[in-house]
Amino acid sequence: MVLLSAKIREKEERNSNLKEKGQVAGVLYGHKIENKNLKLNYREFDNAYKESGLSTLITLKIEGKEVPVLIHDLQKDPLTGNFLHVDFYQPNLHEKIEVKVPLVFEGVSRAVKDLEGTLVKHMQEIEVKAIPEKLPREIKVSVEGLETFEDTIIVKDLDIPEGVEVSRDPEEIIVSVSAPEKVEEELEKPIEKKEGEEEKEEEKEEEKAEEGKEESEGKKQAEGEKKEQEK
Repeated sequence: MVLLSAKIREKEERNSNLKEKGQVAGVLYGHKIENKNLKLNYREFDNAYKESGLSTLITLKIEGKEVPVLIHDLQKDPLTGNFLHVDFYQPNLHEKIEVKVPLVFEGVSRAVKDLEGTLVKHMQEIEVKAIPEKLPREIKVSVEGLETFEDTIIVKDLDIPEGVEVSRDPEEIIVSVSAPEKVEEELEKPIEKKEGEEEKEEEKEEEKAEEGKEESEGKKQAEGEKKEQEK
């Protein structure tokens, strides 16, 4: 299990000051514990996150005490992508929790290599449920079995570790291969209008027709009145 050290962060310590010191702000909360404001070495946290992700327990060492936690949430700078804040969650180790686990696609599909198809990934991550120590870092998906455009890999085809439940429909498609002409057809299709937009356009057309009818009737009435005056 990854070991990461952290220190208690005082209220007056701001993110900007921590950044100058090569640190990042964090908070710890969870099962039967009080919230703790933390500060961590930025590089050490970055390395721990790359190894554990958001679905694997790590050991957080605070003032000599070690606690098992999950990296629960991250805040990043929208311009640089650097971490601004991290949430650590200490779960109940005896209760199942649900997390999203990334799917890692491996291998080469013959339908892509030999038939020039396009690999279509219908999902990039999947929801699973397990006790914290059983949660996987990732789930690998081999696409080598996709030899034709009719072949698919569905949820029940996944190699799921023992003690882990998948919270998705077993028949849901994870990855498939589209034929070249189908991809082109999809790109050439006009953008479909939403039902509400179509109704609005129909209403506008009806209003225009009604306005035209009223305008025509108004002209006829005016011409009739003019003729009466000339008599």
